[in-house]
Amino acid sequence: MLVRLLKNHLKISAKQVISRNYVETAAHSIKTYEKIKQKREEAWTGGGQHKIDTHHEKGKLTARERILLFCDDDSFVEYDMFVEHTCTDFGMDKMKFPGDSVVTGHGLVHGRPLFIFSQDATVFGGSLSSVHARKICKIMDQAISVGAPVVGLNDSGGARIQEGVESLAGYADIFQKNVLASGVVPQISLIMGPCAGGAVYSPAITDFTFMVEDTSCLFITGPDVIRSVTNENVTSQQLGGSNIHTEISGVAHKSFENDIEALLQLREFMGFLPQSNKSPVPIRVCDDPCDLDVPILETIVPRITTAPYDMLDVILAIVDERDFFEIMPKYAENMIVGFARMNGRTVGIIANQPKVAAGCLDINAAVKAARFVRFCDAFNISLITLVDVPGFLPGVHQEHNGAIRHGAKLLFAYAEATVPKLTVITRKAYGGAYITSSSKHLRGDVNYAWPSAEVAVMGAKSAASVLYKNKLNIEELEKEYIEKFASPFPAAQKGYVDDIIEPKTTRWRLCRDLNLLATKKLENPPKKHGNMPL
Repeated sequence: MLVRLLKNHLKISAKQVISRNYVETAAHSIKTYEKIKQKREEAWTGGGQHKIDTHHEKGKLTARERILLFCDDDSFVEYDMFVEHTCTDFGMDKMKFPGDSVVTGHGLVHGRPLFIFSQDATVFGGSLSSVHARKICKIMDQAISVGAPVVGLNDSGGARIQEGVESLAGYADIFQKNVLASGVVPQISLIMGPCAGGAVYSPAITDFTFMVEDTSCLFITGPDVIRSVTNENVTSQQLGGSNIHTEISGVAHKSFENDIEALLQLREFMGFLPQSNKSPVPIRVCDDPCDLDVPILETIVPRITTAPYDMLDVILAIVDERDFFEIMPKYAENMIVGFARMNGRTVGIIANQPKVAAGCLDINAAVKAARFVRFCDAFNISLITLVDVPGFLPGVHQEHNGAIRHGAKLLFAYAEATVPKLTVITRKAYGGAYITSSSKHLRGDVNYAWPSAEVAVMGAKSAASVLYKNKLNIEELEKEYIEKFASPFPAAQKGYVDDIIEPKTTRWRLCRDLNLLATKKLENPPKKHGNMPL
């Protein structure tokens, strides 16, 4: 009996212990859940509602609002929401925010995955700390491993001064990732606020840099430093605003009016890009017929060979649905580059612009086109080149500033490219500029000429003055030169032009050739990398 009573007592005691432990565990779990909820709410409010309100008053969206607008609905998955900085100096141990000053993760745009980071200017001005950098590096590593683009929404005051060299090390880590990802996955930077000091080099390494007008700026040293060193008074916008970088420096590729337009246009832009260097280019269903003549092409090139015309009219007439996303439209306007689709397939288009400087190649135009060609080649995007170029722009300024080495960049880019290369000479193709413009001699796959094409060493007037110097009947001799060389026939007779075509047939011919060349395989000799002219 005593044993039975003792056993019953032990059972009751055990139940009480289990019950007490259960209550304590449940209480701890509830407390943990409440803490998680609290931290999530803190992360969502960033630096606080008053800072968010200030941000909105400037016409800017918050870091998370930008991501939610950019990504497909309910597709964003955030990483490292609970990460906090580790700095304890200058009272920083008492100022911590979940997620620190950047939001990172992955999402979908048009149903395709990408990785994204958005700097939060409401937390320490979006300044970069060591954990901020680690968060960015983490998504870049994953982007490389899975083969998906990286998009950075930059809005930062630069390195976090309180962290000293740790912050600088963080920038270096990001730069290293940018370089490793280059040519592997597309990298796009959208500057949506200040971007100063060391922070500017990451966007400069990425493939494309876009800006928001009036609210974004890029510079290495700010107005205050410049004022103290050189006594120059300049505002942030005058120093590194969107107008400066899209029109003068060429640092940025395009600008947009506000945050909303920028993010919506960026969504459109992403639709042209492949996921990685191993992915096929995206193909969209095309309702625009690709097997019909386009009669308007017969009337665009003027009969007078020196008269200007707008090459954009030619581009819009041959691409799907007149949809052309131009890159750097305000910089080196004598050269046009951008993305379009032909029969639904993404292509890169490079074209001289006869209405600006007669379409001459100069330093800025050559650099602009060369970088675009190299991007397209890295990501297997076919190239279509529309040629109307009278040569390289002459002048002391051009020669002294390196026209030779900069022009060589474009030649190098075309010669190195292994993607399908289609070329149409619409009018002039003179001298070295002809060779540089995706000629047959640089492994062009299909090269067409319109009847208005002139393929020659130089223009008839200049040629006649050299060949028939001091001759009295120079005008007649000039006509003789025109008959012999100022036409597409000499090049066609030697096989340097595959065919002389009617302009109205250009669209369907290019679509047909792109289909044929879709399986093209060409490899350059094995090497670590080439030594491109700089």
